[in-house]
Amino acid sequence: MFPFRDGSFAPRNGWYVAAFANEVTDKPIARTILNKPVALYRKANGEAVAVGGRCPHRGFPLGKSFVENDQLVCGYHGITFDSDGKCTRIPSQEVLPGTLGIPKYPLVEHGMWLWIWPGEPELADTSLLPDLEEIGFSEEGMYQFPLFFFEVASRYQLLNDNLLDLTHLAFLHGSNIGTLDNATTPEEVSREERVLRSRRYVREGAPSQSIRSRLGYEGLVDQTVGMDFYLPGFHAGIGDHFYSSDAPEKEGQLLQKGRVFHAVTPSTFTSSYYWFGLATTDPDAEQGARVDLAPVLAEDVFASEEIEKSIVLAGGSMAELMIKSDKTAVLGRRMLQEMMDREASPEEHADQRSHA
Repeated sequence: MFPFRDGSFAPRNGWYVAAFANEVTDKPIARTILNKPVALYRKANGEAVAVGGRCPHRGFPLGKSFVENDQLVCGYHGITFDSDGKCTRIPSQEVLPGTLGIPKYPLVEHGMWLWIWPGEPELADTSLLPDLEEIGFSEEGMYQFPLFFFEVASRYQLLNDNLLDLTHLAFLHGSNIGTLDNATTPEEVSREERVLRSRRYVREGAPSQSIRSRLGYEGLVDQTVGMDFYLPGFHAGIGDHFYSSDAPEKEGQLLQKGRVFHAVTPSTFTSSYYWFGLATTDPDAEQGARVDLAPVLAEDVFASEEIEKSIVLAGGSMAELMIKSDKTAVLGRRMLQEMMDREASPEEHADQRSHA
């Protein structure tokens, strides 16, 4: 499936964000994760649960049902499932068929997110989650804010591509957070087994419109701009700005520091979920960030959805003329394809099991 090989959609054996942690309560919510219905809810002790979201009786969505005594009750005929997915009650009969159950998925609360493992449960490895210190989430002096959630009418890889090529900041976001330096500054890229890192170091560049309007600063700035892609769908961004040479008394001092977190999860073949969070040194930044960044995120959603329309018009696939700045996005695609290829290989599958 474009932009991957035919038959490839998304890696199954990996951690995806299923929700912000504060989204999930004792009232279930419905998600579709990798084309599978999922229901999320919390038990009375606060533990979050992810189980199959379709009642096996008539297919009623369990994410649109209700919780009673820590169990999920189908809102159609009252068939009840415990937090392990086992059927515990059928109001219209006493016999409980052993086949009448729903899947349970590994779910971990980590940072501001709930992470789901949609593949083989025995392979779920929490060491593969992004390290909160490494991404700047739990760094001393930082305050964290879960800001936006979008249901996007595009395949998930279009959002990944967007985040793996930050030259678009200069144009798609040129009226707020971007400057031309985002496109013209050379990129430094490094690859690890499940992480792809990108950095640009801007020297004596123009301030963005956002810095001008929020901080009232018109002088030159140095920037460190980057993104770390934790496969299969989490991006941790760096945006540090420093006073440059035309502020000699402050040169090199921090002007603005921020960490941004983009979680991209495949929903259906042509739709996705997108969560955006922020960590910053300002404890009062939430409301201002919502106002300032809402149009930025809307632009990314708009671009992805418009490209999805182009793919549909092209019959489901589309020729692309690659340019130099596509290098990191193409590498990200190849790494994801490698994950999917390993899952499709019986030999690699057996090796994964032996190390689980």
